[in-house]
Amino acid sequence: MIGRVHPTVEPALDALLIREPRGFSVPSGPAIEALGIRMAEIGLYRPHDELFDVLTGPDAAPLGRIDRGALPLLGLLAQGVHVNGLVERSDGLHLWIGRRSPHKRLDPGKLDHLVAGGMTAGLTSLEAVVKEAREEASLGADLSSSAVPASLLGYAVERPEGARRDLLHCFDLFLPEDFRPVPDDGEVVSFELLPIEQALALVRDTQDFKFNVNLVLIDLFLRRGLIGGDEAHTLRAALNDGLSMALEP
Repeated sequence: MIGRVHPTVEPALDALLIREPRGFSVPSGPAIEALGIRMAEIGLYRPHDELFDVLTGPDAAPLGRIDRGALPLLGLLAQGVHVNGLVERSDGLHLWIGRRSPHKRLDPGKLDHLVAGGMTAGLTSLEAVVKEAREEASLGADLSSSAVPASLLGYAVERPEGARRDLLHCFDLFLPEDFRPVPDDGEVVSFELLPIEQALALVRDTQDFKFNVNLVLIDLFLRRGLIGGDEAHTLRAALNDGLSMALEP
């Protein structure tokens, strides 16, 4: 099994696929992409026109490709990258925060990372970082390619777009004090540099961040020792459980 069919699309899949005792079967990799196209044609989702690899795990060979908009309807594993844009200053560690466009399909107007995005089919996580950094923050490859892998996080959650099973490849990128990100592709409208403690307060006390950005920032706060004691143990265990849930088909 590679996915979890959302109940809203199950009746339509009866007309598109062969039903097996434990679900539906797809005969080949190309058939997966064709299924995504057909699902969009009959109005089950609005396509993103961006293909993602269909995977059973972060190190598995792709089984095929499908439009990213179909992934949550089929409960398929998706991968993304999140970059903590960090600046060491004399007054402490700071974090670059982006403000999502009010026109974004998901979580419009929410706070976001300096760089974050899905992993287009065929890209490694670092290649996705370089691509997203150029598009979202006008950040050249000379800087973005120095991003350091930090964590692999995951979650399985019901969202308006369907059943999300996401793996997040998290990176730390230390930037010079004179660096200033510039929005490029319209997905982010502005950037602000915040003291790390202020970012922690926003995560703790508000719902201002995009839902999955909170997870990546909590992981950052834990790694930097900003959260300690029993709370740190509880949060780390929850992050580990989220990864396990994402990897269970």
